[in-house]
Order: sequence, then C-alpha cells, then structure tokens
Amino acid sequence: MATLVFAINFSVWTLYAVMSVELKQVLELSSTQVGILLSAPIITGALLRLPAGLLCERYSPKMILILQMLITVPPLVLLPSIDSFSGYVIVGLLIGISGVSFSIGIRYLTDWFDSKEQGTAMGVFGAGNAGAALSLIIVPYIRDVWSWNTIGPTYSAMVLITCFTFWLAAPSPPKFKQQNKQKPLAFFVKPLAHARVWRFGLYYYFVFGSFLALLLWLPQYYVNAYALPFNQAMALTLLFVLSSSMARAAGGWFADRFGARNVNWGVFWICLVCLFFLSYPPTTMTIHGVDRDVKLYIELNVWVFTVLLLLIGLAQGFGRASVYKIINDYYPEQMGSVGGMVAMLGALGGCTLPILFGVAVDIAGVYSACFMLLYGVLAVCMLLMHLAIKRERYKNRVLEAQQHNFLEQD
Repeated sequence: MATLVFAINFSVWTLYAVMSVELKQVLELSSTQVGILLSAPIITGALLRLPAGLLCERYSPKMILILQMLITVPPLVLLPSIDSFSGYVIVGLLIGISGVSFSIGIRYLTDWFDSKEQGTAMGVFGAGNAGAALSLIIVPYIRDVWSWNTIGPTYSAMVLITCFTFWLAAPSPPKFKQQNKQKPLAFFVKPLAHARVWRFGLYYYFVFGSFLALLLWLPQYYVNAYALPFNQAMALTLLFVLSSSMARAAGGWFADRFGARNVNWGVFWICLVCLFFLSYPPTTMTIHGVDRDVKLYIELNVWVFTVLLLLIGLAQGFGRASVYKIINDYYPEQMGSVGGMVAMLGALGGCTLPILFGVAVDIAGVYSACFMLLYGVLAVCMLLMHLAIKRERYKNRVLEAQQHNFLEQD
C-alpha cells in the first residue's frame, strides 16, 4: 500500500516533466526558464521532507500521509486556469507537497521489518519512483483523447481515490512506539549534525537527485538534441524511468547481501564511465595527414545514448536503495529525522540540477553540458567516499591497536 501511494505521489511530483515540453513552446521559454519550471515542484517536496520526517517521529505516519495527499488536491484542481510562466511556477510549488510522501512512507515502513530485511523492503518501496512513468503514459493520452485542461482534474481525482483506498486498506504501524513521543526532540535532531549524514546526503544527491533531474530533463533533451517526435521522446524517457525504478528493489536485496558500501562504490564507477562518453558533444575534427586532410566526425547516435543512459539509470536504482540501507545500519531509531534529512538533500538535486542544466546549456551552447555537470558532481562524491573509507579504516586500526596493546598487558 505504501509503494502504491508513493508511486501516485511521485507521478504528481514529476508531472511537469511531460508538461514542460509543450509549455516551452507555448510560453516561449529559454532553457534556464524550463529548468526553473521543472524545479518548482521539486524544491517544495525537498525542503519539506525533513519537517515531515520529524513529524513522523511524534505522530502516526499513516495519518500524516493521508493529510499530505489531501493538501495536494487543490493545486491540481487549479492547474487548468493557469496561463503564465509565473502561475505555473506558483502552482508547481504547491504541487510539490506530493514529494514529501517518500520521507513519510519510509518511516511508515521501517517499523514492519527487521534490520536484515530493511534494504529489500525500502528498495521495493523506492520502486514507487516508477510512478513517474504514469505521467509519461497518462499525460500524452489525456492530451490527445480529451484536452490539455483536463490533466489537473484527472490527477486530483486519482490522488483522492488513492488517499481513500489507503485510509481504508492500509494498517496502522504495528510497532508505532509510544516511547518515541516521550523522547526529546534533541534525540532525533542530534544526528543531523554528523558529517556522515551530510555525506550520505551528497551520495543521495547524485543517485536520486540526478535521476530526478534526468527524468525531468530527458523529454525535452530528446526533442531538442535528437529531433525526436514527442511520443517517442516520452517512450524513451519511460524506459529510463521504469528500468531505474525497478532496479531499486534489486539494489535493496544486493545491499542486504553484499554490503551497502560495496554496492555504492560499484554504482559510482559505472556512472563515471558512462558519463564520460555522454559528456562528449558532437565533434568534427580535421587531422592534417601527409597527403590530405582527414575529417573525423564523432557523435553518439540516439540508440548508443539511450543504452548508456539506461546503464546509469540501473546503477542509480541500486545506489538509491543502498544509501538508505546504510542509513538504517547507522541510525535505526532515527529513520524519520535522518532519512528525511538525506531525502531532502537528495531531492534538492532534483530542483537545482535542472536549473544548472539549463544554465550550462545556455552558456556552453551544447546539449551535453548537462552530463559534464553530472560528471563533476559524481567526481566529488567519489572523492569524499574514498576519504571517508580511508579515515574509517584508520580509526579501526587505531582501535584494534588500543585493544591489543601488548605493552599495557605486560
């Protein structure tokens, strides 16, 4: 039930990914403005994830999730009456409340499973990212069969039906701990100052934030960079979203079996190699030979581009699950606060990266500039992870030396 609710909310949260393709033409938006439009729902969902996580430590996550869905309905109803860029940005900020469903759902689930099952459980729940596929399928259908103005009301009805179903069918958490209500707020807030939590947030910024940014950016990227028709661009983006979302469930299982950190490290290396090739713009080179000039043309065709993108999506799906497995290993009693903090930092990638994508494309003048930017973000993540592992191994050696100090024993 939690996964179903998360999928519907995620579909609402990423609604602008599909709408932006047409809105760019109708409102005559620049790449930077498209980035701002795409980021509007994401920033609200990002910033409210931490407060939502803290609320879940005090009150029933089930009831908070129901309340969140009810709040999402009015802006969806207002959507058909908007006809300006600023109007869509404001409504987008309100629609973004749907994004906090992840923090609430994670806290709802953690009381149901033992530690050895948490990675798999949260991985299955995280597969609700596939809700973005609903937008990619439903919005073009609604536009073609009915009209553009029926998108908002259709989505509001879908949210209300889901909310009512969840209220009736979903059980209350089996171990909703009363002692959590008695613990001071400092117990839940204190871990947020740990450098480790912020490092986990940076990892999630890449594996989730860039996934979210890409699913928002890809429809118009396919249309602009490869001149694909709207429906084909939606289909290829749908393939990326579904494969990455389904991989998250497998990623949770792998994290339980082989260790979350090992999974993360493998994810980063796969993405680094793929981003290197995706970053290379179409290039014409002239080589001055002995007898004649040799012209060399380098470009990724749409199918090679899509395969590399699918590899990144699959790796990110594994990475999203493994990050939350690590969080549960370190902070099992503070999943609401720490999980909300990491989710907030990761979701901020979904609102900052589309804007940075637009700025990078406008400045560099090449569409692949967005992948150059992601390559830099990933390089920072890998450097910090390497330093963190090195420091932890050093601390373990020191601790072992102190525990087996033969001079003190003598």
